[in-house]
Amino acid sequence: MSEESNTLYPVFLKVRNLQILIVGGGNVALEKLTFLTKSSPDAVVEMVAPFFRPDTIALAKQYNVKLTKKRFRRSMLKKRHVVIATTDSPKVNKRIYQQARKRFLLCNIADVPELCDFYMGGIVTKGNVKIAISTNGKSPTTAKRLRQFFEDVIPDHIDDLVKNLNEYRKTIKGDFEEKVEALNEFTKGLVSKK
Repeated sequence: MSEESNTLYPVFLKVRNLQILIVGGGNVALEKLTFLTKSSPDAVVEMVAPFFRPDTIALAKQYNVKLTKKRFRRSMLKKRHVVIATTDSPKVNKRIYQQARKRFLLCNIADVPELCDFYMGGIVTKGNVKIAISTNGKSPTTAKRLRQFFEDVIPDHIDDLVKNLNEYRKTIKGDFEEKVEALNEFTKGLVSKK
């Protein structure tokens, strides 16, 4: 019996360069917006829904998120890169997914893994260091617990190390292989087993 594995390809998106649409204004939409703005405060986001929770309105003001009080229309997908649907109507969500796929847009239908091109997993951020955690859409709770674990064990001063190594890297002479070898030698103590 073969063991199932996570075949997702992790990427880190510069969402300040992308146009993101969140369809929905309820609790799940607020959760997605909170997740996105916590990780990427400069994300370019528009939310579309007939209503928005007061918490969503406050968060949108804080992060300059555009709120549009309307029902979703297909034309709202124009000039988008990423679409996240969180409505309470499975029929509307499926329609959004189908229309997004026709336009080659990345789409996430909340809580419907088979209608997702990507998942929004757990994220740990310590300065310039960012770790993304995926459970392949199977267990957000596990991703949350792993995030909490890594937040506790990764020291806050890891960012100082990253900055110092970046400066050190600039001083190393030689070709790419020699630079990699020098950095590997310099950093091997970071992962030594005790």
